[in-house]
Amino acid sequence: MSADGEQLGILPVKEALRIAREKDLDLVEVAPTAKPPVCKIMDYGKYRYEQSRREREARKRQKVVNIKEIRLTPKIETHDFHVKVRQALKFLDGGDKVKVTVRFRGREIVHADLGRSLLMQLYEAVKEKATLERAPKVEGRNMTMVLSTKQE
Repeated sequence: MSADGEQLGILPVKEALRIAREKDLDLVEVAPTAKPPVCKIMDYGKYRYEQSRREREARKRQKVVNIKEIRLTPKIETHDFHVKVRQALKFLDGGDKVKVTVRFRGREIVHADLGRSLLMQLYEAVKEKATLERAPKVEGRNMTMVLSTKQE
């Protein structure tokens, strides 16, 4: 393809380079994996600039998802639990994932079912805004689950 957009068809490389030199431009390989490879006669510096601009725009549109952590204990009081639920909702509204951890101390690990029920209770409280990405799982002295923002 020439600089003004017209199709030149399939040409030998030497012929394409000659045409590019006559127009004082470069022969740029646009699609190397195509059969035959697609080349374009254009200003290479301008092409690289346009490409970097497109990449910058794409990076601006990307949303970075952070993982926020909320820690609980099996003996948490109801008001404190509601504070943690509000905090989880705030994180989810911000587009972040939430890792909820129940930390067991001493012999509390024997009652892992209490931790699981606590995590599921928190999930039920934020169900309309969150999906359960990873179910409650015991990892050492902690039980964790991961919630992510619900996609409409």
